[in-house]
Amino acid sequence: MGGIRSDVVGSLLRPGYLVDARAALDAGRIAAAEFKRVEDRAVDEAIDLQESIGLDVVTDGEMRRYAFFGHLIDALDGFDKLGGWAIPFHNEQGEELVFKRPVVVEKLRWRRSMCAEEFAYLRARAKRRTKVTLVSTQQAAAYWDPQKSAAAYPTRESYLADIVDLTRREVEELARLGCTYVQIDAPQYAALLDPALREGYRQRGSDPDRLIDACIEMDNAVIAGHRGITFGLHICRGNNQSMFYASGGYEPIARVFAKSRFQRFLLEYDDERSGGFEPLAAVPQDRDIVLGLVTTKKPRLESVDELRRRIEDAATRFPLDRLALSPQCGFASTMAGNRLTADDQTWKLARVAETARLVWD
Repeated sequence: MGGIRSDVVGSLLRPGYLVDARAALDAGRIAAAEFKRVEDRAVDEAIDLQESIGLDVVTDGEMRRYAFFGHLIDALDGFDKLGGWAIPFHNEQGEELVFKRPVVVEKLRWRRSMCAEEFAYLRARAKRRTKVTLVSTQQAAAYWDPQKSAAAYPTRESYLADIVDLTRREVEELARLGCTYVQIDAPQYAALLDPALREGYRQRGSDPDRLIDACIEMDNAVIAGHRGITFGLHICRGNNQSMFYASGGYEPIARVFAKSRFQRFLLEYDDERSGGFEPLAAVPQDRDIVLGLVTTKKPRLESVDELRRRIEDAATRFPLDRLALSPQCGFASTMAGNRLTADDQTWKLARVAETARLVWD
């Protein structure tokens, strides 16, 4: 995507008034229409922030979602929102957080478009290029449970076939509305690069490399045949209240770069958990790589010199004119958000835009 050197991953910290309003909506204290006005205000502020900083592309901050996958759960009937198995997140200090996930319990039914409202509002307000985020089919696979889901979908494959069809329908609607950049969020790939998690798959009787190939096939099925849309794949190692769930370099999943049809890869590279830049050599040179060098997990602000050195290092593995810069993930994959302040977020986004201009302009 020519001209997009400073990118964002998607979510921004939710302002306190939006968090309070969502709690009031859930408790029945305010009406849905009143809540929409609060959402609109939060989206307006998110757009203004990104554009005033000078980012090349903007999102709506995912302000209308309770989590990065909320568009899927809220738009389709058939999910138990909090009934799925819990996933543990942790940090370097040994703290742990358990996050409850949704689970499919009935045959999925289309209630409304997942992102049409998000995109139509964003398109009308934004002056810069815009982007919409969707979760990968592989991420949605985590919402199938052999006990709780079997009555609706006897196999995970039958459930995922519906997810592919419904996501393709959503992309077609976004294309009709004029969307030209769709990002697929696929943190589940991280479970297939982490050595310990890979071993867990093997012990449960699954070959992690065959799972990678199946995931690539599903992603390709979703994005194939949509003219005029650039598709980006975002891979991170978990992001919830500044915690993560996986570690390791991209080597074990490097064939994702060559076998998938994504034109743009947004890769987490903010610390030693991400490994080195060597796997970038596996990316075809007609694709773009967005280096997620600015962390959204910690308040420390990266220096321009530090970022420039790392970009130069990456450019020894991949052409500089096909690289771009972004934060490593969103700032608020869930409503709670990461452990940073709004000012920290502003400074980090500004540093992304500043560094990109210095390197590429």
